[in-house]
Amino acid sequence: MEKYKTKYTVKLICKALKFPRSIYYKALVSVPSKRQLEADKFKAEIKKIWTDSKARYGAPKIHMVLISQGKSISLKRVQRYMIDMGLRSIVIKKFRYHSERITTEQKKNILSRDFNTAGINQKWCTDITYIHTVREGWTYLASVMDLHSKKIIGYAYDTSMTAELAMPAVKNACLNVKVTEGIILHSDLGTQYTSRIF
Repeated sequence: MEKYKTKYTVKLICKALKFPRSIYYKALVSVPSKRQLEADKFKAEIKKIWTDSKARYGAPKIHMVLISQGKSISLKRVQRYMIDMGLRSIVIKKFRYHSERITTEQKKNILSRDFNTAGINQKWCTDITYIHTVREGWTYLASVMDLHSKKIIGYAYDTSMTAELAMPAVKNACLNVKVTEGIILHSDLGTQYTSRIF
């Protein structure tokens, strides 16, 4: 009975306002529910956190951020919303060091953990850092640092980690030094630094 009363009321309203009942029902259907409004709000917040992290954050980290903001949402719900929006974190594989099984020649540790200096160009240290890029994959940065100024005074960058990468870094460090004799160059005795060419 109530159903028929409602239909009759809708009919009278539409007649009074002079528009078809189909428009009324269409508008009624398109009104988002409370759950839909809540979902849309969470999706907007998730996308903002994901964008602010430069697409680095996945569902677990985004979930942690939302919880820290006092939001009540489950990890599974965050995952579901991210799938709906097509959001994925940028996954970078951890660098795996491959041993070349070459016995390195042991050198005397002249520095002997004494990093103190009285001036520049007395003690340098050199090493190779791994940098992941989207286009090239793993790339390598060889650098030389002056232990007195703590400044990088020479570097070289390449896609392979060889002595040919380590050498230009040291050569670049020597460009602005008149006398290199007496400077201690400390390294981790990797194969690049114990090779004959280096």
